[in-house]
Amino acid sequence: MSFTTRPELKGTFGMCASTHWIASTVGMKLLEQGGSAFDAAAAMGFVLHVVEPHLNGPLGDMPALIRLAGEDTPRVICGQGTAPAGATIAHYRSEGLDLIPGSGLLATVIPGAFDAWMLMLADHGRLPLRDVLEPAIHYARDGHPVLPRVSATIADLGDFFHKEWPTSYDTWLPGGAAPEPDSLFCNPALADTWERLLTEAETVQGRAKQIEKARRVFREGFVAEAIDTWMAEACVMDAAGARRKGVLTGHDMAGWEASYEAPLSVDYHGWNVWKGGLWTQGPTLLQSLRTLEESGIASMDLNGADFIHHVTETMKLAFADREAYYGDPTQTELPLETLLSRDYGQSRYAQIGASASLEQRPGSIAGCEAWADAAIARAGLDHSAGPGVGAGEPTMAHLTERKGDTVHIDVIDQWGNSVSATPSGGWLQSSPVVPGLGMPLNSRAQMFWLDEGLPTSLAPGRRPRTTLSPSMAQGPDGTQYAFGTPGGDQQDQWQLILLLRLVHGGLNLQEGIDSPLFHTGHFQSSFYPRGTRPGHLMLEPALGEDVINDLRSRGHDVEVAEPWTVGRLTAASRSPDGLLKAGATPRLMQAYAVGR
Repeated sequence: MSFTTRPELKGTFGMCASTHWIASTVGMKLLEQGGSAFDAAAAMGFVLHVVEPHLNGPLGDMPALIRLAGEDTPRVICGQGTAPAGATIAHYRSEGLDLIPGSGLLATVIPGAFDAWMLMLADHGRLPLRDVLEPAIHYARDGHPVLPRVSATIADLGDFFHKEWPTSYDTWLPGGAAPEPDSLFCNPALADTWERLLTEAETVQGRAKQIEKARRVFREGFVAEAIDTWMAEACVMDAAGARRKGVLTGHDMAGWEASYEAPLSVDYHGWNVWKGGLWTQGPTLLQSLRTLEESGIASMDLNGADFIHHVTETMKLAFADREAYYGDPTQTELPLETLLSRDYGQSRYAQIGASASLEQRPGSIAGCEAWADAAIARAGLDHSAGPGVGAGEPTMAHLTERKGDTVHIDVIDQWGNSVSATPSGGWLQSSPVVPGLGMPLNSRAQMFWLDEGLPTSLAPGRRPRTTLSPSMAQGPDGTQYAFGTPGGDQQDQWQLILLLRLVHGGLNLQEGIDSPLFHTGHFQSSFYPRGTRPGHLMLEPALGEDVINDLRSRGHDVEVAEPWTVGRLTAASRSPDGLLKAGATPRLMQAYAVGR
């Protein structure tokens, strides 16, 4: 659905697009209380931790793009924690590992989501911290309707939880049974955690001081102490099939804070597009725009085989570069200027042929040849062992009922402030619940490699190269956009397709979101066991048999999804005259756009 409103009318106005209806309505409630987009986004984020625990949690990760009213460019909030001090390649190798498991305690980096939300609130929010947290406390204490996918995920893992992760069993199967779909489910331990945090924060006076106190309590007080105490003794089963202890400590948590940084951007056919840095996969979208800039794609049928072929082949090239050249730029000098240059983009376009490529083809960048060679070699490894229990990001709900997505939030308020945020990690199926807190740790460390000398080699203090990738853009007429999607490695694929259709097709937000989507699994997966699917192309059947057969004739390994199952996009926009719009995918009937 899509809504429009103008700020010159009387009342309180804002737009929220989110992957759960409860979160969307909470966001509007905060806006109507006089809160900013930043208050609304944070409240939505904390509610999503409660109502979609299989997709995100407070001990997970959260990158965001925020744009303050009147500012020319957004800024990035980095809520991606770094590897703990004990997370060395030598230690993980000594545990008998060649890959970091996709679940369990060795998959954990320092939690980042909570502090990122607090940084946003401290600097740009308007409402007291209690107002922001109370909706989440309510749904955790008094209950919320359980999504069928949450119920199925818990039921599927019930025996494993009972045998291997008893703290998760007690939390998600109270009384010994998984919650029935649509029944009320409570997480009293989580509600108690937030109540205690608020009580301690409110021992000081003033909104800003209370938020800062909450940050200290989380990373140095009882939350960090509970994690430190448990991690010192816990030894749990992971996706690689063995019981192992983790390395995260309270000292690690005390030494990390969320931060701001400048976004990366390119201009494309009169549009400006902003993404996070090379520690995200966001620059793949920017690289793809550079590659397609002079391709003639504007004249193609945006649902036709030529368009799908060119975009797919472009994404294969960009994601091959992701595997070779992306990583934490504070730890490694990376070839950013080359990757986003027009000359490099056009050299990459020249590599696209009439047939689908089955090769991994990172670009040739002087001085970085060893990284490219290593990426090609890694893609050829045997990944047949399977993902293991709880492994991988839950990104493909249309394949099995057990899997879902992470979450995404877009908000624009009456003043023109905007937020695009993608909270994730801390999934109930990927790490045990920390005793007494009601929340599991994250598993983002699985994106590191246990090989020396790479931008993504495991190292203390290094950020994993995350898949989380919110977006902002501005059109030639000055309209501002906040958009994004859940979906792991698919995030920047679906967002690229949406953006191209907005730029070249003149579609409105809902039309662009509703149009048939596609993506490729050709390149190296970010998630354990890090497999590839050469030539793979998944698409929705609404594209038609002629298009599907044409793509097969070009050598694509086409997988036709069930109708209306590919893509999880949401978006919001604000035009220079103050007109607000939002759109959300109807797929899975779980994303919503609301406004007033």
